[in-house]
Amino acid sequence: MPQADAALCCRITRAHARTFSLASRFLPAAKRRAAFAVYAFCRVADDIVDDPGASRAEAEARLACYRARLTMALEGAPDDGVFRELARAVAEFSVPHAVLYELLEGVARDLVPPHYRSWRELAAYCEGVASSVGEMCTHVFGVNGDAGDRERALRYARTMGLAMQLTNILRDVGEDARRGRCYLPDDDLARFGLSRGEILANPDLGRDERWAPFVAYQIGRARSLYEAARPGLALLAPDAQRCAFACANGYASILGAIEEIRFNSVSLRASVSGMERTWLLWRTMRAPVMARMA
Repeated sequence: MPQADAALCCRITRAHARTFSLASRFLPAAKRRAAFAVYAFCRVADDIVDDPGASRAEAEARLACYRARLTMALEGAPDDGVFRELARAVAEFSVPHAVLYELLEGVARDLVPPHYRSWRELAAYCEGVASSVGEMCTHVFGVNGDAGDRERALRYARTMGLAMQLTNILRDVGEDARRGRCYLPDDDLARFGLSRGEILANPDLGRDERWAPFVAYQIGRARSLYEAARPGLALLAPDAQRCAFACANGYASILGAIEEIRFNSVSLRASVSGMERTWLLWRTMRAPVMARMA
């Protein structure tokens, strides 16, 4: 059964996370298995909220059940392969229970149409659904240093989560709009003469002259977050640095793909080509393990 459980989490990860699946090749087997368990747990939670065939009440009930099952798993009674693998990873790598519940609280916010008035409000949402994942992964990856280094690494990882979630939001504007969702903050939109209502109602907005400058501004914010988080990579255990490097650079490359479609993420979906992913892997293999910063 343990091997079947591990295989299940591996399948979930490889079906939904191409960048992470490739990056995971740089992890030793034990850390890769734990990382797949963490991803599968997060993915199943996300799918509960995003199920187009479920009503809000049904999704709320399913998410509440999932939370209860998490509690059971952490108390030693997991009821399926994903939770068995998660419980194993949490115990082996001392993943704090609180950050698992933070993720569930974050995805629960998508049960109602999102509406964020400012970057500060949007960042709080990103903390729940993505910075929490960065923190989980940091515990699995390990930190090359003392308790102070661990705290610094966790802060950097949470910033990286912000960068990645903002990247997701910028890539998926059109897809989200078709589902009645707009994550982009009101004050930033207004600065460029745009509104949340236009994003939800106008599928041609990506060709509007106001749109490209707005997205370019958000891409600049995302890139600044990636740069702010990058010192944390050197704090990770040497056997996990290349995986984290590949994840960070793989996600950051989506920003370039958005630029290549002339910022039109409303009617188009930016993607990184297989050749670009292969190039990323090659660069990652050749990258030296980074020295810990003082």
